[in-house]
Amino acid sequence: MSILSPNPHILYREIHQREPQQLHAWSSGPGSIFAKSNGFGFDRSSNEWKGRAKRDFRAHSFWPELFKPDTLEMEPIQDCDQFDQILEQAKLASKPIVVDWMAAWCRKCIYLKPKLEKLAADYDTKVKFYCVDVNNVPQPLVKRGNISKMPTIQLWSDGEMKAEVIGGHKAWLVIEEVRQMIQQFV
Repeated sequence: MSILSPNPHILYREIHQREPQQLHAWSSGPGSIFAKSNGFGFDRSSNEWKGRAKRDFRAHSFWPELFKPDTLEMEPIQDCDQFDQILEQAKLASKPIVVDWMAAWCRKCIYLKPKLEKLAADYDTKVKFYCVDVNNVPQPLVKRGNISKMPTIQLWSDGEMKAEVIGGHKAWLVIEEVRQMIQQFV
C-alpha cells in the first residue's frame, strides 16, 4: 500500500485488491470506510458482513510510529516523600523532570495543562512531566518549590531546580518558553 495516498480512490483500489479475509483488519467500527455501502466497502446487510460484525474489530496500523499518542498525562505529585523519590529516580536515570505547579481554581493553569501534556508527548523519552496541585499537597512541598505564582513550570535536574517559567501570559508563549528551557538542559 502506498505510504501517501493522495486520493481516496487509490486507497479504495489498493484495499480491494487484497484478499477478503484481510479486509476486516481495516475496519474500526461505525466510522470506518466499511460501515456503509457507499462504494467504498461492504454493505452491512450482506451476509459477508454479518459474519464479521460479531468479531472483535481492531484498527490495524502498518506504521505504529506514526500513531504515537498526542498527549501524555502528567503524573501528579502528592507529598514530599514522593517528590524526593521522583528526584532520586531522575538523578539515577540522568534525566531532567518538568514540574507544573498549578491550582484547580486557576483558569490559566487549567488552560495550560493540556498544552503541557501535548509537549510531554514530544519529549516522551527525554524528559518526564509531573504536576502538583498546590491546594491538595502539604505546604512544605510548595515551599520547597519556592512557589509564589501559578502556573509555575520548573525544570529539575540532579536533584535541584535549574530553570523555571512563570506562566502568567498567553499559553502558546509559555509553551515556547518551556520548550526552550527543556532544550537548554536536554
